[in-house]
Amino acid sequence: METITLNFKNVEGFTDDEFYRFCQDNPELKLERTAHGQIIIMPNTGGKTGIRNSEINFQLKNWNRIQKRGEVFDSSTTFHLPSGADRSPDAAWVAKPRWDALTEQQKAKFPPLCPDFVIELRSESDSVNELQKKVTEQWMGNGCQLAWLIDPKEEKTYVYRAGAEVEELKGFDRELSGGETLPGFVLNLRELR
Repeated sequence: METITLNFKNVEGFTDDEFYRFCQDNPELKLERTAHGQIIIMPNTGGKTGIRNSEINFQLKNWNRIQKRGEVFDSSTTFHLPSGADRSPDAAWVAKPRWDALTEQQKAKFPPLCPDFVIELRSESDSVNELQKKVTEQWMGNGCQLAWLIDPKEEKTYVYRAGAEVEELKGFDRELSGGETLPGFVLNLRELR
């Protein structure tokens, strides 16, 4: 299955609460919404992508369990971004003060903020160009500080930092550093082969 985008040009779109309820009423679908109100139906991932996603979240959660600097989220979490979009990265991290500033109701629904750090992992059905656009517009354009687009197929990683040019790294015989955004966090890419 490929990604499907539904347009609502002649129909008024969902309110934020209606979209949240629509997602809850359709748990078998992986849904996102653009800032323009388009609904994106994402395909489920295959086994290799699921294994890689689990490894990424394991490494990030392990670091955070020791550091206790924030909260880690998996690919099932949708964030309501400042642009009005509702998007889900494959892994995300939010600094503790920002998470703690939300109400319990905001935490229970789609958290109304952009994560400080996200990872997008290319699956078999993903286009690198579409993922690059998503990272640039949806994540960096809404205030993300650090994002990694990991492409296992080509063994490339694109590193996005706020206010800096995108850096392209080739090969998976390396580790990625969380730098100032996630001090002490290192993702071992060798585990994603």
